[in-house]
Amino acid sequence: MLVLPSRSRRNGLRELSGRRALGLSAVTLTVLVSLAFAAVGCSSSGASSAEIIVTGSTTILPIAEIAAEDFTDQHPGTRVLVSGVGSSAGIESVTRGSSDIGTSSRDLKPAEEELGLIDTPIAIDSIAVIVHPSNPVDALTSEQVRQIFSGEITNWSEVGGEDREIGLVNRDEASGTREAFHKIVMGDSKFDRSAAVLPGTGQVRSVVANAEIAVGYISLGFATSDVKVLAIDGVVPTPETVRSGEYPIQRTLHFFTDGEPTGLALEYIDFILSEEVQEGVVRDAGFLPIPREGD
Repeated sequence: MLVLPSRSRRNGLRELSGRRALGLSAVTLTVLVSLAFAAVGCSSSGASSAEIIVTGSTTILPIAEIAAEDFTDQHPGTRVLVSGVGSSAGIESVTRGSSDIGTSSRDLKPAEEELGLIDTPIAIDSIAVIVHPSNPVDALTSEQVRQIFSGEITNWSEVGGEDREIGLVNRDEASGTREAFHKIVMGDSKFDRSAAVLPGTGQVRSVVANAEIAVGYISLGFATSDVKVLAIDGVVPTPETVRSGEYPIQRTLHFFTDGEPTGLALEYIDFILSEEVQEGVVRDAGFLPIPREGD
């Protein structure tokens, strides 16, 4: 059983997570550079452009990957190269021209709004607060969640649980999920710096599934029976409560392009927005389709 360290020892875990994140950034840079050179090579050889590069959010990765497979099946001779390297990296990549589409699970920051990117919303997501299945706590208020992740509440007994220290699990700063969670839940409060910081949704879920004192947050589409999803402000996240707006921690998932999309990129985006993908792939991945006129 994996047990999170005490607050005095979690700094070491946070530093280790940081080194892993730096390693991931190096790999990400290598992939992006390789893809950029590959694209230049195709252009200089005179070959027709039949390739789309889609880079960004790990939350959106399942949608983009499955849709890419279906799209290439319907468009023989095309390739859709999809990578999940984080929302911030996706936005930077499309801005620099390394990708045709940057995927993001957060809104643009004020400085990014000046970049001329075109936003295409592709799904609605909710962020679930998760704990170990053995944790007796079933529900929290939004204010309690803020206090927990800011370090104001440090023991589960303060929110109706056992007398055990709370083990915080957070995402890295490049994460769109972290950015959205901070915007919706934290407000002006800062995250507790003693939290374990991990680079991916899967890692957060794995730690919480194996540590009885842990609490983290992930996209609801990635929640499994290995963890328990908490009700927030008395509302359990479900497709119905997310669509109605009752569940408070929700966000829009985005495709960003540098200017209006054209050519193959536009065809792929139109495919993502088609009823086939929205009602199939998007729902199967645990997200909600973008509302259509009349919905």
